[in-house]
Amino acid sequence: MTEQVQSEVFKVMAERHSVKQYQTGHRLPKEHLEQILTAASQAPSSWNLQHWKFLVIEDQANKEKLLPIAFGQKQIAESSAVIAVLGDLQANLNLEPVFGPLVEAGFLKPEIKEGLSGQVNGAYKNPQVARDEAIRNASLASMQLMLAAKALGYDTCPMGGYDPVRFVSEFNVPERYLPIMLITVGVAATPARGSGRLSLDQVVVKESF
Repeated sequence: MTEQVQSEVFKVMAERHSVKQYQTGHRLPKEHLEQILTAASQAPSSWNLQHWKFLVIEDQANKEKLLPIAFGQKQIAESSAVIAVLGDLQANLNLEPVFGPLVEAGFLKPEIKEGLSGQVNGAYKNPQVARDEAIRNASLASMQLMLAAKALGYDTCPMGGYDPVRFVSEFNVPERYLPIMLITVGVAATPARGSGRLSLDQVVVKESF
């Protein structure tokens, strides 16, 4: 990685802040939306099961339907798109489509796949494991999504302030998926407010407490 690329990566991370006001009426070009979603889908995940589903809401009528579910937070209606990040509670079912082609192509031995299958399905007998993995891995994808959006010149805001029960009902979310967060995406109408950060001395512990 060149120094210039390293610099750009850190610049994107430093400049990403949550935006509450967007330029209304701006529509994301299809190719930009696909770039953002592709980057999100390339996030790391436990067993590479890719425990996420993205519900993209661009239609203004649907954003208006979502607005009261998100307690009237106006960035929902003003943004170019709202991406609901959902965690997959049955990500163990992804094992075959993820690893099957690798076995067929000769890149993975069948016995290794069988071993992984036993490990994954054994873990998923515990509902708490399924829930924890859904949240953990979908959150990794969420952060990657926001950084990708910033790299393309867009701003975002991750939102946990909404009624997940109403969201599931109104948008027909299958039981398999757990709402993790809403992410608004668009062009900022006003710059994000600066936010304070704890110093490294306050957040880093070395070796042991």
